[in-house]
Amino acid sequence: MGQYAKTFPVAPRHRFDTAALDHYLARHLEGYRGELEVRQFDSGQSNPTFLLSAAMAGGDRREFVLRKKPPGKLLHSAHQVDREYRVITALAGTGVPVPTTRLLCTDDSVIGQMFYVMDGVEGRIFTDSTLPGMDPKDRTAIFDSMNDALARLHAVDFTAVGLSDYGKHGQYIARQLSRWSRQYQETKTEEIAAMDRLIPWLSANIPHEDPTSIVHGDYRLGNLIVHPTEPRVVAVLDWELSTLGHPLCDLAYNCIGYHFDTPPHGFAGVDPATSGHPTEAAYVAAYCARTGRSHIEHWTFYLAFSLFRLAAIAQGVYKRHLDGTAASPDAVRSRDAARQRADLAWSLVAGS
Repeated sequence: MGQYAKTFPVAPRHRFDTAALDHYLARHLEGYRGELEVRQFDSGQSNPTFLLSAAMAGGDRREFVLRKKPPGKLLHSAHQVDREYRVITALAGTGVPVPTTRLLCTDDSVIGQMFYVMDGVEGRIFTDSTLPGMDPKDRTAIFDSMNDALARLHAVDFTAVGLSDYGKHGQYIARQLSRWSRQYQETKTEEIAAMDRLIPWLSANIPHEDPTSIVHGDYRLGNLIVHPTEPRVVAVLDWELSTLGHPLCDLAYNCIGYHFDTPPHGFAGVDPATSGHPTEAAYVAAYCARTGRSHIEHWTFYLAFSLFRLAAIAQGVYKRHLDGTAASPDAVRSRDAARQRADLAWSLVAGS
């Protein structure tokens, strides 16, 4: 078996009929010859993700990845693995590093939920953005490759690849502000002064520039596969939040780690001079060079907007914890996360 992220035996909650899957793959996956083995990845808990190993025509074994909806009653708009399959398939050949998709099964009767299968991509997944123990030159190269992949994504002609209806065109920020402000108010459990200041400020300061591109929605190091031995990105994963939107929101979200040092995503405490991490200014400048921009106006707005969105999400998770419906035992921590993200966002605004 090749080099993949950590896997474990399928958790009881996520077990499914592997015999039914074996039968389905025999009919729908070209070259499939059975001897199916299934393990679960330790990430991808929103949409459970599994490593499949199977015998193929010619006698070789190959690895595939299956990603499916979670079990149980779901919100209609959540866990749309068919959208993930669609965008990954559409991006093939565009220069954006994505796995090769193989099939989409919309028949819930096969294993209980809709799923899709794509090729396994060997490599490393780094959940800690400080990249501990790595050579500084490799840190520089990995961050530059991450930057390059994002710029490539935003340059894709979404109409040419058949994604013109993948989301609404224009006014992405206004729509997101409305959505997350409403959700925050519905899940509010206590006063967060920074959120009360932030929401009207963001609404009053939306930049006039309103481009539309494919956006990933959760673009960060932990959602990338890095080559097994080389410091370059070979696949972008977890497209659950992708849509058509404002590319600079994607970039700002990718840069939030520059502003806090809480692991695993924050790395504000590292010294770029010795660590090899590019400075935020250098990272943004590299993106601008790749996308034909001279600079980015209103950068603080995009950062504050990204943090506001994360604060609203965290507040919702904490409310589910209080209601007893949160999936993770760590949901109680979201109370502090919501406040910290809102406070950070407002400190950026106040200091600009």
